[in-house]
Amino acid sequence: MSFVFEGRPCDSPFVESIWRTQSQQAGSFMSSADIHCGIVLSKYNGKTTVTVRGPETKATPAAFPADVEFLGIVFKLGTFMPHLPAKMVMDRHDLTLPEANSKSFWLHGEAWQFPNYENADTFVERLVREGLLVHEPVVDAVLQGHPQDLSVRSIQYRFLNATGLTQSTIRQIERAQQAAALLKQGTSILNTVYEAGYFDQAHLTRSLKRFMGQTPAQIAESSQSE
Repeated sequence: MSFVFEGRPCDSPFVESIWRTQSQQAGSFMSSADIHCGIVLSKYNGKTTVTVRGPETKATPAAFPADVEFLGIVFKLGTFMPHLPAKMVMDRHDLTLPEANSKSFWLHGEAWQFPNYENADTFVERLVREGLLVHEPVVDAVLQGHPQDLSVRSIQYRFLNATGLTQSTIRQIERAQQAAALLKQGTSILNTVYEAGYFDQAHLTRSLKRFMGQTPAQIAESSQSE
């Protein structure tokens, strides 16, 4: 089953995107690797669940019931919740926050009203204002190649603490995402190898199977069928 996602930008420097979708029937999908942390709300049978999610370093299968409404807030790379760091919630070790009542949930000792697609920006602003969402500037500096007046060990610690990932893993996941996008656009497998910077077709195949859960041929075929 394919989800139809609706997304919108956000003015917050802490947010990559805001999205929503709904499952029409029960099914499963392959959750691909991702470098971002975020929050997902799911509404099922009248009950809303808030889940904090971290990055994923490999593709894993995931199942879902019918008639679920999903809302996602994707944080920018380097943005995280200090009391729920990326390494704590990464690779599908999601943390579901306790429900306070039918309209709110508990977060860091306070009851918070469930955000929705329209007011998610306000929700993020409050998280930032109360120190529950921060951004690590070292991440941007490292990825942009800017020198830092810190020891190598300090830089590595702060980078890993904020993202849960090494620079190498981030590059590998982003390259796999680029390759998958090229294949979906109709680029041939051999040209994708070249354009995404893989050594050969076998290297591309290993990467996509690990990070996307599909071979290059499967990605290309699924795109054509859609």
